[in-house]
Amino acid sequence: MLQVDRLRALHAVATHGSVSAAAAALHVTTSAVSQQLAKLERETDSQLIERNGRGVRLTDAARLLVEHADGILRLVERAESDFEAHRGQVVGQLSIGAFATAARGLLPETLGVLGERYPRLTVSMQEVEPPAALRDVVRGGLDLAIVQDWHSLPLGLPDGLERATLLDDVADVVVPAGHRFADREVVDVAELIGEPWVTSPPGAVCHDLLVHTVRSYDAELRIVHMAAEYETQLKLIAGGFGLAIYPRLGRGPVPPGVVLLRTEPRLLRSVYVVWRKQVGTRPAISATVKALQSVADVVSARADTR
Repeated sequence: MLQVDRLRALHAVATHGSVSAAAAALHVTTSAVSQQLAKLERETDSQLIERNGRGVRLTDAARLLVEHADGILRLVERAESDFEAHRGQVVGQLSIGAFATAARGLLPETLGVLGERYPRLTVSMQEVEPPAALRDVVRGGLDLAIVQDWHSLPLGLPDGLERATLLDDVADVVVPAGHRFADREVVDVAELIGEPWVTSPPGAVCHDLLVHTVRSYDAELRIVHMAAEYETQLKLIAGGFGLAIYPRLGRGPVPPGVVLLRTEPRLLRSVYVVWRKQVGTRPAISATVKALQSVADVVSARADTR
């Protein structure tokens, strides 16, 4: 008889592309995944995994099992969710992915609230960019993801996911203290065309926003430096090496030598949490969403006073 845990291990390898990645997604060791696969091969009397360079490749037999495992695991997940809803208890394990500023600006307080209210709920968090986070939620590697999209550059939501809005966040423009706009409070976005920019690497949401915004003025973004961390970007700007956008959510101390300016039109992003529809009945999901929303309300109120 096929065991669910062994099918889950094979399905994770198929989804994530390697034994080590599957182990990380399942929060177990690579040897544990390998053992489950070996037992499944003995049960089915079939080779399921072939070595492919440094990775692995699924055999035809494995792909057949994965096709069935996908439906089986979804049914198991839905059954577990419905059973938890029947019991009405906030228990078990929950994994959350969040982009960097949400991880910093929302999750520490939310984890504190959940720990105080629901001691039998174990929550793990990982920092991940929105596109990857959405894929992980669809695949089952994450239970919840906090993602963002800019009002001028919406992020498509895959089928099978539900969402709840957390807050709207504003991004300001950061300029060196000696910049010609430094004595202003507000700057028109059109005035920034042609300026040198410090951005996140390509593929990051803020980078894509800047490219899209500048191209809407029939121009190309002039990038002089790229850095993933906002702290690094701010240091470069303080040295006079360009401009950057800086969201308010999760914002840390602003170093001397830089000035924050509001923009017209505003650079506005929506922050929301997503989960799979089939687990939406889990009390742990609804409790976590409510905790996130309550923390987001407080964070929004703080930002409005700036």
